[in-house]
Amino acid sequence: MEKRITEKGVASRVCFAEVEGWLRSQIRDLLQQLLEEEVTEFLGREKSQRLAEVEGPSGYRNGHGKPRQLTLSSGTITVRRPRVRNTQEPFESRLLPLFAKRSAEVGDLLPELYLHGLSEGDFDLALRSLLGDKAPLSASTIARLKVKWQAQ
Repeated sequence: MEKRITEKGVASRVCFAEVEGWLRSQIRDLLQQLLEEEVTEFLGREKSQRLAEVEGPSGYRNGHGKPRQLTLSSGTITVRRPRVRNTQEPFESRLLPLFAKRSAEVGDLLPELYLHGLSEGDFDLALRSLLGDKAPLSASTIARLKVKWQAQ
């Protein structure tokens, strides 16, 4: 009699309970791919491709920066911005500016929540449940934004 050794495979479908995590991972992967394509366009060549001409654009890839938390309306994701060295002009991503931590939609949501009566202390709990545990919004950030909103 033959011995059958089979293992239960991982389900290839995403179930409803895991759909938000799956969507965030897909968004993260797409954003990371777009950042890599942006660097490819900036340098004029693919990763690990040599310069074709002596007069071609200078510069080279130099790994990735530290992981950054980016808060979107669908939650918080972690991305790594590609680094570029020895270029004539600095690389500035149109997709992910240097100090951006949240999308414009999340920035617009904050004053609306404040105007509807959400107190400073409640922002942390509310935003963590809406945007995930890694949402980079501290009490000091909310207080600074509150002063800015009152000035407006």
